[in-house]
Amino acid sequence: MAKINSNYKNLSQNYLFSEIRKRTAAFSEANPGVEILRLGIGNTTEPLVPTVLDGLKLGVKKLSKVETYTGYGDEQGDIRLRKALSDWYDKRGIKLSDDEIFISDGAKCDAANITSIFDTSSVVAISDPVYPVYLDTNIISNKKVIFLESTDKNDFIPDLPKEKTDIIFICSPNNPTGTVFTREKLKEFVNYALENKAIIIFDAAYSEYIQDKNLPRSIYGIEGAKNCSIEIQSFSKSAGFTGVRLGWTVVPKDLIIENSIPGEINKLWNRRQTTMFNGASNIAQEGGLAALSEDGQKQTREQVQYYMENAKIISEGLKSLGLKIFGGVNAPYLWIKCPKGLTSWEFFDKLLNETHVVGTPGSGFGKMGEGYFRLSAFGHRENVEKAVKNIKENLKL
Repeated sequence: MAKINSNYKNLSQNYLFSEIRKRTAAFSEANPGVEILRLGIGNTTEPLVPTVLDGLKLGVKKLSKVETYTGYGDEQGDIRLRKALSDWYDKRGIKLSDDEIFISDGAKCDAANITSIFDTSSVVAISDPVYPVYLDTNIISNKKVIFLESTDKNDFIPDLPKEKTDIIFICSPNNPTGTVFTREKLKEFVNYALENKAIIIFDAAYSEYIQDKNLPRSIYGIEGAKNCSIEIQSFSKSAGFTGVRLGWTVVPKDLIIENSIPGEINKLWNRRQTTMFNGASNIAQEGGLAALSEDGQKQTREQVQYYMENAKIISEGLKSLGLKIFGGVNAPYLWIKCPKGLTSWEFFDKLLNETHVVGTPGSGFGKMGEGYFRLSAFGHRENVEKAVKNIKENLKL
């Protein structure tokens, strides 16, 4: 008799975005003709840059000729792209071989799948609030999850686990709080992992938004991290590949845990990928190569700065009203303390009704997200400016 995986029943009802849509639709129906301005979106909005488009077009053109047509590629990714990424890290003072880099169709997939190579009895630590995929995928695989509380008292950077932990997820810059681990704080976690033979899964998908050169963009800038850390990365937010789908995961050969030898975890991830993944789109990978070119880097950095200017506009506008703002300096997300003790859903309704602006209630990112609200810098400049103007003129505080 076939049975469902009962662990799915342990997931919380993922009503956050459906509820946002429901409330927004109800407002629109009751207020026809009113323009709704969305600052809650975690999705890039600006067109792909010219160099990336040229790369994607090249990928398509290659498929049109017998001489250059390619079908299945290596599950680990196009060797040219892996070497380009190895060079990309090398320019940052980080030495990685191309066979330690695995190309994927996005960071979310790898973040969800990576713990499959670790024992089901593993204890997993995630910060609260944080991106939901870390929690849900570990619930599905029946691993024990503990929460590391992140509040304004610790600048939304969690303290070390108080109990022995096997796997630790770190998202830096963090979604949703927009905060970034310092080198000193990240070193504490690396030391903990080394002492306990634990693994850090470091999600650096927003690293290109870091403006402060003293903050780490990769965990491998921390001494000892190659022995205890896996890094997940993405072209989605740095190059606008949210719909193109392309990312990578670094699994160093020096990595070692309680019952493994050097190189074994790298081989396990390779085995997992060759079994369950046929490789990223060859068209997307041509786009990735273009994004890593000199012109591609210049153009994508300019686009990142466009979003960060949006963040500055939002931050300054809301601070002028006396609202307490976190993030938005080294990340595209702003984490707002709800005024007057409002819950995050109460503030959602207030913002929508008074200013016609839609954001994301913090409670959707975990228990510690209650009382906070996420706004995003992803958006067209004219809409961002209009939204901030509406908030400044109409929000009743």
